[in-house]
Amino acid sequence: MVTSMLAFCEATLYNFEKKTLDDLCCIIYLMFFIIKKMEETMKKIISLLSVLALVMGLVACGNTAKAPVETTATPVTETVKETEAPKAPSVNLEILLERDDSMINTYSLLAVNDAAPFVNADGAAVNDVKLNTAGADALINFMLGEGEDLAANYGYDKYNEYLFYLLDGAPKSTKEIPKATDETKTIRLSTTTSVNDSGLLGYLLPIFEEKYGYKVEVFSAGTGKSIANAKAGNADLILVHAKAQEEKFITDGFARVVDGFDKERLSYMYNFFVLCGPAEDPANVKSAATVLDAFKAIADGKYLFVSRGDKSGTHTKELSLWPKDLGITDDPATFESYKDWYVSSNAGMGVCLTQAAERGAYILSDKATFLTFKANGGVIK
Repeated sequence: MVTSMLAFCEATLYNFEKKTLDDLCCIIYLMFFIIKKMEETMKKIISLLSVLALVMGLVACGNTAKAPVETTATPVTETVKETEAPKAPSVNLEILLERDDSMINTYSLLAVNDAAPFVNADGAAVNDVKLNTAGADALINFMLGEGEDLAANYGYDKYNEYLFYLLDGAPKSTKEIPKATDETKTIRLSTTTSVNDSGLLGYLLPIFEEKYGYKVEVFSAGTGKSIANAKAGNADLILVHAKAQEEKFITDGFARVVDGFDKERLSYMYNFFVLCGPAEDPANVKSAATVLDAFKAIADGKYLFVSRGDKSGTHTKELSLWPKDLGITDDPATFESYKDWYVSSNAGMGVCLTQAAERGAYILSDKATFLTFKANGGVIK
């Protein structure tokens, strides 16, 4: 069979004409050329496909990383570390001098006399003033009774030090406090900013209100403005800290003696004024022997100082600490020539502390308000 096939091929080839063989050679050459080109093209296609596959792989990986992962909630155990609460922003204002004998800050309660010669800010008489004397007495007896221990311990848990202290021999009330009635329910308290901004009243008054049914409306300003508010008949009692202004309030006939006590001015607690400033302390007040020396160093070096300037108890104390030859009083004319370093703000303690912190200035503050300001990251809430 093989022999027959070979014979057939030989016969077939023999019968091809020369022209046909030439054509066949051309066709074979052309096919070889085409195959060669296809091979080169395929290599390029394969290369492109490889690159495309790599890119698609990277995209797929990226999408996989960003895809949300379904998780199963698991109960928190004691081994899980709790997230720390965010720390309050840093405030570049420090207590540089404190506990000087000249920096004791005494607080007093005074009941407003319902027969007082009430006047407005312009000195004009104010008539038809109605006071809640029973409510005022109830609040005073609370503050000088169970409220004393509450005030003395306020803030210790948070600051690891006491914010207010009871005076030796402070008046003490043991009287029974009556429940509020419709007529005695609302009590108007005019007070200094320090007992309010420090959070003390925010701690004491809800206890008093819940236990006895009263509602205390608080007017909080500097001592001067708080006393003026009472003189206009807008307060049933005051809680302030400026002895000279309190004594004038009494001599002018605006205070009364509460039943069970022997005088109008009931001084019962105190804290300290503190001299604060930037940590760098350019006036070096930390090294001063007394607060009077510290204030002299500030004045001599013309270092920036922020004053309350509002006739508050803090402002009154500050005025008493400057060297006498400067002649600084609450009259703006007396510090006109010092305005390059002495800033009179006519504002509350919180605002003034903010100004001092922002400007790198010195300032006198009551300690309780300063500690609250510092703990809250430079905010009085």
